[in-house]
Amino acid sequence: MMYPEPTNIWQSIEYSSLGTGIAESLWAFPMIESVHVMALVTVFGTILVMDLRLLGLASTNVAASKMSSDTLKWTWIGFVLAAITGTLLFVSKASTYMVNPYFLTKMGLLAAAGINMLIFHFVTYKSVNEWDNSSTLPTGAKLAGILSIIFWVVIVFCGRAIGFTLGIYLPEVSF
Repeated sequence: MMYPEPTNIWQSIEYSSLGTGIAESLWAFPMIESVHVMALVTVFGTILVMDLRLLGLASTNVAASKMSSDTLKWTWIGFVLAAITGTLLFVSKASTYMVNPYFLTKMGLLAAAGINMLIFHFVTYKSVNEWDNSSTLPTGAKLAGILSIIFWVVIVFCGRAIGFTLGIYLPEVSF
């Protein structure tokens, strides 16, 4: 298939050999997307388990530090796999994704979730020894947990909405 000369960075990415290879393959995009979804389920599931513990709604008999050490490795494995597969999906339709408000919202919320996690780990979690085995956790831990759940539920929603709106939000193409 012939592609027009790229006029911006997103088209350059999309029209690259990697981008066109994924987009034109009968199996590549759906296979990558399937792995992406499984990786996101792992991320969301492990984060949700920890968030429910932070809110005192589940596993209150397990120390928060133990819960964290049990889930964090799987969260990071899932996140790295989701980032790799997400990047591959992006490369195949970069200019379309960059005008899709669901994609842009998802990326913004991923950044917000990352900031929330950093604040939790570098501020609230420093005092974990004081509340580790308690069913009543500090306000900062509860706030981090509820914000995390909200961010990740909306991230998942936006991810699904991207797939249903790819043909609606199309970039302007100039030849």
